[in-house]
Amino acid sequence: VLTFRQSALHINLCIQTVQLLQLNKHKPWIETTYHGIVTENDDKVLLDPPLIALDKDAPLRYAESFEVTFTKEGEICGFRIHGQNVPFAAVVLDKSTGEGVIRAKDKLDCELQKEHTFTIQAYDCGEGPDGGNMKKSHKATVHIQVNDMNEYSPVFKEKSYKATVIEGKKYDSVLKVEAVDADCSFQFSQICSYEIVTPDVPFTIDKDGNIKNTEKLNYSKERMYKLTVTAYDCGKNRASEDVLVKINIKPTCKPSWQGFNKRIEYEPGTGSLALFPSMHLETCEEPITSIQVSIMLETNHIGKGCDRDTYSEKSLHKLCGASAGTVELLPAPSNSANWTVGLPTDNGHDSDQVFEFNGTQAIKVPEGVVSTTLKEPFTISVWMRHGPGGREKETILCNSDKTEMNRHHYSLYVHNCRLVLLLRQEPTESENYKPAEFHWKLDQVCDKEWHHYVLNIEFPTVTLFVDGATFEPFLVTEDYPLHASKIETQLTIGACWQGGSALMTQYFRGNLTGLMIRSGKLENKKVIDCLYTCKEGLDVQLPEEVASAVKVEFNPNQSSLTLEGDDIESFEKVMQHISYLNSRQFPTPGIRHLRVTTTVKCFNEETCISVPDSEGYVMVLQPEEPKISLSGIDHFARGAAEFESTEGVTLFPELRIVSTITREVEVEVEAETEAEGEDDPTGTLGITVILTNKALFDRKFKLVCSELNGRYISNEFKVEVNVIHTANPMDHANNAMVQPQFINQVQHASVDLSGHNLAYMHQASGAATVVIVVCVSFLVFMIILGVFRIRAAHQGTLRDQENGKENEMDWDDSALTITVNPMEHSSEEEGDEEEEESEDGEEEDDITSAESDSSEDEGGEQEDQQGSSRQQQLEWDDSTY
Repeated sequence: VLTFRQSALHINLCIQTVQLLQLNKHKPWIETTYHGIVTENDDKVLLDPPLIALDKDAPLRYAESFEVTFTKEGEICGFRIHGQNVPFAAVVLDKSTGEGVIRAKDKLDCELQKEHTFTIQAYDCGEGPDGGNMKKSHKATVHIQVNDMNEYSPVFKEKSYKATVIEGKKYDSVLKVEAVDADCSFQFSQICSYEIVTPDVPFTIDKDGNIKNTEKLNYSKERMYKLTVTAYDCGKNRASEDVLVKINIKPTCKPSWQGFNKRIEYEPGTGSLALFPSMHLETCEEPITSIQVSIMLETNHIGKGCDRDTYSEKSLHKLCGASAGTVELLPAPSNSANWTVGLPTDNGHDSDQVFEFNGTQAIKVPEGVVSTTLKEPFTISVWMRHGPGGREKETILCNSDKTEMNRHHYSLYVHNCRLVLLLRQEPTESENYKPAEFHWKLDQVCDKEWHHYVLNIEFPTVTLFVDGATFEPFLVTEDYPLHASKIETQLTIGACWQGGSALMTQYFRGNLTGLMIRSGKLENKKVIDCLYTCKEGLDVQLPEEVASAVKVEFNPNQSSLTLEGDDIESFEKVMQHISYLNSRQFPTPGIRHLRVTTTVKCFNEETCISVPDSEGYVMVLQPEEPKISLSGIDHFARGAAEFESTEGVTLFPELRIVSTITREVEVEVEAETEAEGEDDPTGTLGITVILTNKALFDRKFKLVCSELNGRYISNEFKVEVNVIHTANPMDHANNAMVQPQFINQVQHASVDLSGHNLAYMHQASGAATVVIVVCVSFLVFMIILGVFRIRAAHQGTLRDQENGKENEMDWDDSALTITVNPMEHSSEEEGDEEEEESEDGEEEDDITSAESDSSEDEGGEQEDQQGSSRQQQLEWDDSTY
């Protein structure tokens, strides 16, 4: 029998023997699935269920009285995670209980990855002292969600927002703004609200970012609103930057031309100027099928309806190619043509003289100006401004009997807005019933605007041109020839001569100028267009791509044009190429009104929208004022012998003329042209001389140059000339024997030089003054006052010897007006030199002979009465001028 101690030891040895004999039979056991949550910026993962591994190899627990020794086979030595780049690690907290945790290796970022999934295994400590032969559990799946932190603020998708609304409307949404948040969670990544930061604006915004107006907007009150908008996420974070919202208010859509500048400045000499460079048509999205536009340039307040050449009408006829035979019936008043004196005029220099007829004025054309029986064919042309029309006839031109029967042979008159030409057959013609009256009903006759009328008469055909356009008579009445009579006729303008107490009848009311009759030939269309052509107007250079898409038509003087097309884009391109052009060197400054009238049609071929007229104006700026300056020697003295020589004395030996006026010379114009005015291709020279009595020792002359019909005048250049006398009794005696005494006053006939008449001027008293007015092309010609020829005969008298005084030389104070055409003068000078000298010589001899007889008789009587010799007065012989 063993003792108790021996028995206990025996049991212990038995248990140890059993344990040594026990093997690591079981694998650790864990759950199949785990779910975990971890907050970014934290490393601890909360798992559900907790991470605990169990192993059946663990010993049973006995009573506390027993000493139990645990083996490694029942312990959990670790956990292993499977997967690539798993940012987590598993740690055993207690080997005996198998409890463990999962931790993040580094900082987690929810925005990079919100969830992680991987597998995990548990393994025990194995068997034997060295822990070999360890067992692994199955693989469990772990799902870990990374919880977000509100670390980001909302950001708007756009830097700014724009919208356009039409005034007078309320919108459900004008525009929508949108912000985003970079946080990963629903809570922190969602935008919970938007807010308009700008106070007191008629707009609101909802939680989705839709902005709408709270009231109807008014374009006249505010054209654009600027709003500042912010956003908040659901974590109450505000947007990092607010956004700017611009809302433009557009006026209620009205079809109209847009981009039209009402004031357009035109600088003279710059060529053409685009009128509508950025113009486009607003159609309010209506479907358009055709467009028609009329553009009117209003120039009726400028001269005769627009800027034209400032030549006289007679000169303009020559420039335009009209042949000889043209007679001017309304010339500017002059000594040679004075029948228009007394008619009210515009007193202007810009163009031909304009005459006003107020219903009480008329003039008679002198006999011989126009033949009473016009040769066929013939032409009548006139500029007329008339209106409104009345019931009475108003006569422009009339040829009627001077007395008794008062028959109208031919006349041109207006009646009830009709232009009527009366042309009666003369008695010499056959007694046939032929056309006698030609009627044209024209709006132009009564519109109070300037129009150019040309009648080409080749009986029985009469063609009328109004502003270059042809018009056929709507009514022609016939009549028999006039009865034969010996009554003379009277040609009148502004009324018809009827004799008797009334004298005139059928007075005209309006303005007339440029009334011309040309006998023997008709005017061709080219000449008529030239007479009417304006120097200003509209122009268009069509781009090739739109030339066929838009139809363009001009009126004769290019003051208006019409466009037709169906493509808006092409139409706008044409509009953008329309320009204003004024080719005058010195255009009339001021306003030219513009009007654009538009008609638009839609698919139903009816006017679908109404486009209002667009109005503006072209401001022609004042051209630079030309200047003419004269300079040279203003005082010199010459011996009397030089004045008495046939060559005379050069009056302006070193004259310098400086002018800022430039011209374009038209070489194709013939040299006989005598146009006076702007851009005169040949130029004319006008000299006006006034001679008065003055001592020979002190002669003063004044020179003035002008251009463009006297519009620009130079300074007055004054020259004083002294005559140096030498005493020579023998010369005086010889002269007294040879030279005759001239009469004090010499009357001159009117002489024509280069198409201009020499006219007299009234005598001037006081100091001797010579006024010379020079109108020259380029102002580069020097004016040499003709040859002064002085013939003196000295006879001494007792009274003169006692007083010791020298008698004064008498000047002929009859005036000379000389107009010279330099080109004609140069071309005819050589051919006519000998003939002129011969004729002048004969005339001089005649006058000298007559005057000599008178002088000798008179001198003889004085010698008998006084008994002594006297010095004869010197006189100027201007018989050759």
